[in-house]
Amino acid sequence: MAFTITMLSWSALEFPGRMPDELDRVREAVRWGTDYLLKASTSLPDALYVQVGDSIVDHKCWQRPEDMDTPRTAYKVTPSNPGSEVAAETAAAFAAASLVFKKIDRDYSKTLLRTAKMAFTFANENRGNYNDSLPSVVCPFYCSHSGYHDELLWGSAWLYKATRNSSYLDFARSVLIDDDCDTFSWDNKLPGARVLLSRVSHGDGDSDAISRFREGAERFACSILPESPTVSVKYTPGGLMYKMKGSNLQYVTSSTFLLSTYARYLKFSDRTFKCGSLVVTPILLRKQAKKQVDYILGENPKRMSYMVGFGDRFPRHIHHRASSLPSIQQTSAPIGCNEGFTSLNSPDPNPNILTGAIVGGPDLSDEFEDNRHNFAQSEPATYINAALIGPLSYLAVKFPS
Repeated sequence: MAFTITMLSWSALEFPGRMPDELDRVREAVRWGTDYLLKASTSLPDALYVQVGDSIVDHKCWQRPEDMDTPRTAYKVTPSNPGSEVAAETAAAFAAASLVFKKIDRDYSKTLLRTAKMAFTFANENRGNYNDSLPSVVCPFYCSHSGYHDELLWGSAWLYKATRNSSYLDFARSVLIDDDCDTFSWDNKLPGARVLLSRVSHGDGDSDAISRFREGAERFACSILPESPTVSVKYTPGGLMYKMKGSNLQYVTSSTFLLSTYARYLKFSDRTFKCGSLVVTPILLRKQAKKQVDYILGENPKRMSYMVGFGDRFPRHIHHRASSLPSIQQTSAPIGCNEGFTSLNSPDPNPNILTGAIVGGPDLSDEFEDNRHNFAQSEPATYINAALIGPLSYLAVKFPS
């Protein structure tokens, strides 16, 4: 959830002029999330509440949100049971959102920034893995596989952007991670942090340390561009980037966001870079971003839009409880934990269209099974959608305006 808010905020900050009619709605969505995260942060520096409900128990039920009667246990991380990943990501969300509201609600912006600093200090001074502190709650659904150093880098990068306090930039330099990574997601923030910090080198001068962030950002681009000699991700025959089986479109939308953002950075600084002999220009990055977005919206071998409700053909059996169950307007009587599985197993289309939701998407062969049980392909997620807001805004106007 925190990653969703960070990406929504980054979209509003990076592309505000390209979505003038939607900016207020993005702010509304960001504020909905930060209001919740502020409540979860009221016990800092002693605790940060990070989850409500037991994921194992909840996954054994198929119910509408209005009917949920599984235990609503609240779980927290503390100095003795830390969770640096979730705390640093929460700090990033607050810091990014503070910039979204800086000119329109200064008091709220200050509250967000103050809480961002507290959450980051909590994450850094009480270092520890989320999985180790809450193993039965976090795993297997929300395990952090990349560790917490990428979140510390990400959090410090956003705090530097929000404050321009050099101590956060110094911290980011101190946790430089030499490993390369071709994945940007809610779990691994390394490429995102490098792209974010590369703007410092593009706009504020080229110190040796900062140029390493830029070089890392460009190696990431080289690892996902299909024309690059160092590409390490796969592509489907139809041209979709394919990283992992589970909800692959999350990696597509997040990587496309970074390509769109870096294209703007290159344009701003009048630069290009190379992947071997391939000269990478802002236009090349934009073309690749457009190919991925167009594929998601229907230009693919199946001629299917993977955004629910968009186009004539889109997934009708998505793995989503509220979408698949009769609404309370249709059936006011509560639907029990086990009773709801009748809807999960039904061959009928979902009665409620979750308009705008992006699902996990097709497999490596461009095949898609519109089946609720195939959650790897049919489940939507906020972090898939949040990362696409920026690219959609970027592509909505002619380049290079």
